[in-house]
Amino acid sequence: MQVLSGRKKKSNEEIIEQIIMEQYNQYYRLAYSYVHNEPDACDIVQNGAYKALRASHTLRSQEYAKTWVYRIILNEIFNYLKQPRFESYESLQEKQAGEVGDVGDECSRIDLQRALDSLPEQEKVIVTMKYFEDKKLDEIADILNENISTVKSKLYRSMKKLRIQLADDPII
Repeated sequence: MQVLSGRKKKSNEEIIEQIIMEQYNQYYRLAYSYVHNEPDACDIVQNGAYKALRASHTLRSQEYAKTWVYRIILNEIFNYLKQPRFESYESLQEKQAGEVGDVGDECSRIDLQRALDSLPEQEKVIVTMKYFEDKKLDEIADILNENISTVKSKLYRSMKKLRIQLADDPII
């Protein structure tokens, strides 16, 4: 008979559920930065959370659970982006209504979003995680399973591309 110490070790499923609850808004913002649509971003995060919970038994080491879930969410985003999309009538109306607002700030935000969208997927992920998710470079390297020097060089290359593109864009 096994004697339990005062504290029971959490299962993988419990740990993943806790991570999803704590990081849900961060995952949502990440998804939204790619799809620019609230319902789709919610669907992506919910699908990713479901897949993470269903596959919790495959998590090898609980210390890497956050990185593991983050990768699942990123994969859901990339899978979503590969699917053909048709814009609904409502989303077209929202875009038109949004064009009437504060032109200066809106144009700057649109320019930045277009510049980010023009980056290759890997570079966009790195920039998004570093500057919009406040991830450290070593965390990004772990999530992407890359060497930290590779992540640094891709980040600096991406930032240079963004500066050039934003400098070249005419301001309205």
